[in-house]
Amino acid sequence: MRVVVAVMMTGLVMGCAGQSAGGGASAAPAARTETPASAPSRTPTPSPDPASQVEETLAGMSVSDKVGQLFMPVLYGARADTASQENRSRYGVATPAEMIEKYRPGGVILFPWAGNVKSVKQVVSLTNGLQAASPGIPLLIAADQENGKVSRLSPLVTDLPSASVIGATGKPSLAREAAEVTGTELLALGVNLDFAPVADVNINPRNPVIGPRAYGDDPDEVAKMVAAAVRGFHDAGVASTAKHFPGHGDTTVDSHTGLPVIDHSREQWEKLDAPPFRAAVEAGVDAVMSAHVVMPKLDPSGDPATLSKKILTGLLREELGFTGVISTDALDMAGVRKRYGDGEVAVRAILAGADILLMPPDFPKAYKAVMSAVKSGRISEERLDRSVRRILTLKQARGILHEAPKADAERAVRVLDSPAHREVARRINAAAGGS
Repeated sequence: MRVVVAVMMTGLVMGCAGQSAGGGASAAPAARTETPASAPSRTPTPSPDPASQVEETLAGMSVSDKVGQLFMPVLYGARADTASQENRSRYGVATPAEMIEKYRPGGVILFPWAGNVKSVKQVVSLTNGLQAASPGIPLLIAADQENGKVSRLSPLVTDLPSASVIGATGKPSLAREAAEVTGTELLALGVNLDFAPVADVNINPRNPVIGPRAYGDDPDEVAKMVAAAVRGFHDAGVASTAKHFPGHGDTTVDSHTGLPVIDHSREQWEKLDAPPFRAAVEAGVDAVMSAHVVMPKLDPSGDPATLSKKILTGLLREELGFTGVISTDALDMAGVRKRYGDGEVAVRAILAGADILLMPPDFPKAYKAVMSAVKSGRISEERLDRSVRRILTLKQARGILHEAPKADAERAVRVLDSPAHREVARRINAAAGGS
């Protein structure tokens, strides 16, 4: 685990340094196409140096390759080659494989409601098929698997307790064990990125959206749990995501249905919200997810944090020193769609500092808006390269920059919900005072 994280951070530091010099932008060839294309990207011969591998890959990408890497959509169906009307209406193609070949997204996210999760062997077949369809650069395949209330791969995976139960044990070592179990099971399914752990401090008992998803209401204790969980995911070889920055713990509005406003002063934010995110960054977290919340004392513009350069770039990157990938929360949520259209939201999120655009509700509109912004110079190619470099560095650190490991269905059946993993769940419940 220490070796993997060290490699990752080396690559990320290199990527950050490349920002001032333009990185691969000046060396990249002229754009080959500025619309989705089905032809595979050129895959360079890997260099032995991790940072050089990233730069060589970046240099071989067209503008459309790069723009595709920014997107993480939901694709519909149980197999990569399954046709559906949902895929046709949303992407203009019949199957998930065709969508990946056309747009070359950097990743996808799995959900039961999209027909992605039916059985262990089916999920393995789906993730292998999605990877096989990705030309040149493998996919980040993500799940929103927090356990407890948010368990998108239930009932396939071990029924682990929620973060609040783990927090009640007072033992960060159990947070690490739970994350390692989850990460091990995800990787066996072909999932390499989890949108967990939750780093919010649930200080408002009327919070309608976080609640038991948080480790607790004490910032320092939550910070210990979050750092331990990040290490647990890394023990398993899976990328982790701290969410929802700059903090979603003191809200009475659900950002899925409205736009929460948190009136914390800068001093309150430092004391109440920041500690778990600082701890996650120090533990080497791969990604941080933004929150669709307004914090007017941190940014008086009225924009949610997802669209705030002061928060994503100023606070997270420059002050907390985070050099990894920033993902938006889902862009189909009401909290981020209040002021701007679905195309403009995607552009503004990138300009604010985001790297991954998660689940845009109108993918073609968002894709075209970002492409147009790059062509016009509103998003400079240097800025585009910074995001793509971070995404490629994450993939390189997790061993999927050039070739994704193929998941094995028989092994996954043995690993998921195994007696050893159920025993971890039992010990956590016992330590928390349960049965």
